Amino acid sequence: MLTLLIVVIVVTLIFDFINGFHDAANAIATVVSTGVLPVRTAVFLAGIANFVGAIMGTAVAKTIANDFTDPTLVTLQVILATLIGAIVWNLITWWYGIPSSSSHALIGGLCGAVVAHGGVDAFKWDKLVDKVLKPLVISPVFGFLLAIIVMISLLWIFRKMRPAAVNSTSRSLQLVSAMVMATAHGSNDAQKSMGIMTLALLIYLNAGGVDLPHWAIPAKGEVPTWVVISCALAIALGTMGGGKKIIKTMGTKIIRISPLQGFAAEMSGAATIFAASHYGIPLSTTHCINSSIMGVGASRRVSAVRWGVAGNMVVAWVLTIPATATIAALTQWALDRFSR
Repeated sequence: MLTLLIVVIVVTLIFDFINGFHDAANAIATVVSTGVLPVRTAVFLAGIANFVGAIMGTAVAKTIANDFTDPTLVTLQVILATLIGAIVWNLITWWYGIPSSSSHALIGGLCGAVVAHGGVDAFKWDKLVDKVLKPLVISPVFGFLLAIIVMISLLWIFRKMRPAAVNSTSRSLQLVSAMVMATAHGSNDAQKSMGIMTLALLIYLNAGGVDLPHWAIPAKGEVPTWVVISCALAIALGTMGGGKKIIKTMGTKIIRISPLQGFAAEMSGAATIFAASHYGIPLSTTHCINSSIMGVGASRRVSAVRWGVAGNMVVAWVLTIPATATIAALTQWALDRFSR
């Protein structure tokens, strides 16, 4: 069983790396598309900011580890199937340049694997509604409206400045907002992997696994320090790897934005994510920044947003949880068959 635990930990870190790779665009798409930073510089700085954000707290990790299922009702194979479902979906959406949610991919995978192993009652559906489905609807709306308000406010503040001065100032501001957004991304997304790893450790201990060093054991539901650091490093390195296809979709295909619009979008998205991280809500950072980009576009005129591209993204958002749940359930079924 120790071998399986090690496998789960390694796969969790692989998922975390892919999460950073897949979601790099969340933080830097606007700063790259506006020409403020080249891609390589942007992803390097975003990776550092991701690490900083990841070590800022563990509220989201505790939600993942404790709220969706009882560790006594599931196995390490369930966690492995969860991760496989999320990784497969992330790679599919990355390949096609679709900015879907790594967070919802992971939670959808957990849902499918838990149900496949322990039945419908093994998963806490009320927590799915409160912690995932409601924020799935509320957070993009909040980000969209906040971005409109911020953008209109900025236009009023800079109304007497010459366009060249506005552009120069907003390019500097966007450097700050991009790093704030990257920090917010790390504060929420890296914690999901921390939560999965902590859940795996709890399952192992509840199943009577051999004694682990005291530093490796989750104390009273807390996330061990080594889990925090390893997941922070994994997502930071993944972000530094970048995801050019999704950067292009978010930075140019939804709407071509100016540095000032990029600043407004990133600050609005970051504010939404930081709030969710504080309350332990595993939010989709992808949804937040995309809805904020749409908001700044709509503040100018509704037709400025390419709603066809946005519609395709919404379809991917809706499909993510059922798709990853299905993949994870099939994986769990196959693992059960193999282990007999």
